[in-house]
Amino acid sequence: MWRSSLRADYSGLHTPCFVIERVAIERNLKRLDEVQQRTGCRIILALKGFACFHLAPLVMRYLKGVTASSLDEARLGRESFGGEVHVCGPAYRDDEFDELVSLADHIVFNSFSQWARFKSRILSARKRIACGIRINPRHSEVRVQTYDPCQPGSRLGVPRDQFDESALDGITGLHFHALCELNADALERTLVVVERDFGAVIRKMRWMDFGGGHHITRADYDVDGLCRLITSFRERYDGIEVYLEPGEAVALNAGVLVSRVLDVIRNDVDIAVLDTSASTHMPDVLEMPYRPEIEGAGKPGEYAHTYRLGGMSCLAGDIIGDYSFREPLQPGSLLVFKDMAHYSMVKTNTFNGIRLPSIAIEEADGRVDVVRTFGYEDFKSRLG
Repeated sequence: MWRSSLRADYSGLHTPCFVIERVAIERNLKRLDEVQQRTGCRIILALKGFACFHLAPLVMRYLKGVTASSLDEARLGRESFGGEVHVCGPAYRDDEFDELVSLADHIVFNSFSQWARFKSRILSARKRIACGIRINPRHSEVRVQTYDPCQPGSRLGVPRDQFDESALDGITGLHFHALCELNADALERTLVVVERDFGAVIRKMRWMDFGGGHHITRADYDVDGLCRLITSFRERYDGIEVYLEPGEAVALNAGVLVSRVLDVIRNDVDIAVLDTSASTHMPDVLEMPYRPEIEGAGKPGEYAHTYRLGGMSCLAGDIIGDYSFREPLQPGSLLVFKDMAHYSMVKTNTFNGIRLPSIAIEEADGRVDVVRTFGYEDFKSRLG
């Protein structure tokens, strides 16, 4: 039977199971903190990308807080992480806004109409809230349109020709989010456009949020280039506070999804049906789409035995991809999907009543501690 070559022994795990490596998370956090120390910027965790609160004490040892896209993310940030709580969403619900104010330190508005609607409630709040406007530079760096906030017709952010400088009373910052899994050169090109169109407005602000999508912890990321961009920006704008809010970079290459083969069949090609699912446990495989790597596996035909890996849902398109292995797969074979700590965990669902993967933390000594399992009540409670 093929087994993972990773240091930890996953053979005893009840699968499917997400395993997050504490040492790898800390390695990423240290790199992010290096950027903070070199530039004076403030980096906060985007909970939409990684929200494992079991590791909140570790995260907050290095970062300044979190950014949320909803009331429940904001509550999780306040209760489990602490530090600064930033909120940025396309629109806010009237019946949730007062609670959101009680949780947040920063609130970014996606439009001037939203700012006008909620401004009085911000000003009457018992605590001071830093308020910002999200801008849309209309400069696209992201190749996949689904993930491009600056695509034509985007609902995200205010473009320059719609920007109302007369409505800035009470606004202390600007926010843009235009990147996804990109290097510092993409930020550099984006900043040229942002400063060209909004430079005069930026000079009136106290803080600027460069958003997320910065792949800072990727091996080839230009950290020196990023630090140069942040430092020079702050110098040009009289020491303005700069925020970055990566999510994926915190958990990049820091976790796996462990799965087992349930059945092996043939229909034109050899097919292995797994106890996991692209549709329910790895939705980005279908949405991006992309082909996740498996520890020890290769491309079709690279090794002796090639299989199409399918999930256990009823969706005909629940296909993870084609892979080859040195040894034939059989029921019980263990497969380890790499780089699954970010986004996959927060996007899981219970379609077909398929249970969510367990969550485990791998410690520095190789010990794997399961911190959460899911069952029938987790499925039922969502339905009534």
